[in-house]
Amino acid sequence: MRTSDVALIVNPTAGKGRAARLVAAVAGRIREAGANVSILIGHDAEDAVTLARKAAADGASAVVALGGDGMVHLALNAVAGTDTPLGIVPAGTGNDLAHTLGLPTNDPLAAAALVAQRLAAGGAWPMDAIRVGEKWFGCVLGCGFDSRVNDRANRMSWPKGKMRYNFAMLAELPVFSPLPFRLVLDDGEPWETDAMLVAIGNAQSYGAGMKVLPDADVRDGLLDVMVLGPVSKPEFLKTFPKVFKGTHVSHPAVTVKRARTIEVSSPGVTAYADGEYLADLPIRCECVPGAVQILA
Repeated sequence: MRTSDVALIVNPTAGKGRAARLVAAVAGRIREAGANVSILIGHDAEDAVTLARKAAADGASAVVALGGDGMVHLALNAVAGTDTPLGIVPAGTGNDLAHTLGLPTNDPLAAAALVAQRLAAGGAWPMDAIRVGEKWFGCVLGCGFDSRVNDRANRMSWPKGKMRYNFAMLAELPVFSPLPFRLVLDDGEPWETDAMLVAIGNAQSYGAGMKVLPDADVRDGLLDVMVLGPVSKPEFLKTFPKVFKGTHVSHPAVTVKRARTIEVSSPGVTAYADGEYLADLPIRCECVPGAVQILA
């Protein structure tokens, strides 16, 4: 692959098939920057990452993700820690990282034109990313109530789409109890606490606009961590809507801290990042400044 080539990684199912319908138009916008565009569609998530990594290794001038947060997550894992820029054309249901970066989340062709403009001008800028072992994420990691909901949703075959998550949340809440967490920030003293939810991130929102970390900054070299302590089920339901505006952080059960590295553990708890399963706890999250060159 020549240095003028761009790898366009596509999730054809994103946005209920919206991404598939946009492939030709998006590729056309990027070609306006004078680049050759190779369209890559993986058989599954692992194959998509492999294709993107190969494109970067072969000298692609950029890897561009067309889809939602899941596709962006895969592409980010392919280019993090390299000099290959990442472009984002949001066409999913969440688009949280694209929103954080100020991309036009309701106009994929405008986003593609912006990628083309940045590509032609050499206008990539460094964005922090979070390393967990050999994996990376760019937005928010959640463990506790939200990961239990994701676990439940992944076991369900009906309904499809976002409604499956909503049904899983309604089923999980009555049986959920606060979990014992142990956190270590920057190799300091262990912080042991019971919590409903722990969120660690680089960006402000996840889950299609929930501003769980409203003051997070993708360029400050730090992780934000939000811990929601034990609250009653009625209080949880009362407080939950505030997350869409980020005002939940004023609740007395919420604690927000910052660190460069965060270790988190809790028996039998999983962690999801950028909406995708990442690992079983315990894990160590490290903010790596400028790990991704972003075309935004």
